Amino acid sequence: MDIAAAPNNTIPEELLEGAVDISEDKDEGLRKVTLKEGTGDEGPGTGDEVVVHYVGTLANGEKFDSSRDRSDKFKFKLGQAQVIKGWDQGVATMKKGEISRLICRSDYAYGDSGSPPKIPGGATLLFEVELFSWKGEDLTDSSDGGIIRSMRKVGTGYMHPNERASVSVEVRGSHEGRVFDERTVKYLIGDAVENNLPDGLDMALMKFKKSEESELTFSGDYAFGAQPPAEYGLPPNATIKYMISLVDMEKAHESWEMDPVEKLSQSELAKTKGTNFFKEGQYSKALRKYKLITKWLDDDLDFSEEQLKTRQTLRLTGYNNCAMCYIKEENWIKVKEMCNEALQLDDQNVKSLFRRGQAYAGSKDWKEARVDFKTVLEIDPANKTAKNQLTIAEHHLKQERDREKRLYASMFSAKTTDEPKV
Repeated sequence: MDIAAAPNNTIPEELLEGAVDISEDKDEGLRKVTLKEGTGDEGPGTGDEVVVHYVGTLANGEKFDSSRDRSDKFKFKLGQAQVIKGWDQGVATMKKGEISRLICRSDYAYGDSGSPPKIPGGATLLFEVELFSWKGEDLTDSSDGGIIRSMRKVGTGYMHPNERASVSVEVRGSHEGRVFDERTVKYLIGDAVENNLPDGLDMALMKFKKSEESELTFSGDYAFGAQPPAEYGLPPNATIKYMISLVDMEKAHESWEMDPVEKLSQSELAKTKGTNFFKEGQYSKALRKYKLITKWLDDDLDFSEEQLKTRQTLRLTGYNNCAMCYIKEENWIKVKEMCNEALQLDDQNVKSLFRRGQAYAGSKDWKEARVDFKTVLEIDPANKTAKNQLTIAEHHLKQERDREKRLYASMFSAKTTDEPKV
């Protein structure tokens, strides 16, 4: 008889012994029997990628699928509807190393349609699942693992905080089991560091929804870097955990919603904060502030003639200061990109020309570096730093020409030697 033709949902009593209703609605549609206890107090959260082995059977004991038979562990993201409802809810209750039997009524499995030909419609399914490991969602823009989220409670609605949004968050920071920060904080997105919060929290919160609760793991510069707040008693470059609850939020105006006065005042504030970070040697934080200026002042709609002058000055400052931050990071491509943007605004801007020359020198393009330093001196003949840099560039160009001469001489000598004698 075709299995899919006639479901038999009578489960032997011995398989139900110790079963606990773990369904979110407490409707007995999902029950769990723990066969082997797991370790630790934590389990996977929504969005985590979990790694399991499983054996799936019908109520009559007929096996329909097994990752163990394939010797291939199964991975999926929890709570993302990548698997049946019974798995999303059931695996979320497990601990590392736990082996459990999940008993899934059809509405927690494949419903009335089933999954022919092996699983009939309306079938109750049994899965023996072993949870090996899980890892949270990487929230960094560069996917470098510096901010990992493990969601404990899914947020509501569809909106996320944006740059400069007002947020109220409950935070609980810990390091190696010791709690060092526990409070409720109200602040503006972008000012986490100024509130003694991890640098990466702003980036993370912009992917939260209201009422979401998540555990965040911060490492490297996404945490507190080499200089954590003294009162926290943390070692330099510590990896830390924060339990975060987004209690409330109020989105800030997007750039297109801001009037000229707000754009200019916010840009001035970003410049001041960026400069303070730069003076402290916190170049990545400074860079984020300077980038806001270029974002907010991207268009010139509705600006008065006087405001346009201020806008021009602030945009030049934004691009030039971004270039300076990238110089500190030795990101020469980005330095040139920022300087080129500034030079579109003012092709005689000495700072832009000089910093672009530095970028060319940093990437060993001495010919282009010389051009920029010479242009600086044409505009500002008394610029001693540009004179020094021009001397260095010309020195390297001379060395390159001398190497080429020696190379060509050597090649010519070899060719002459190899000629046959007559």
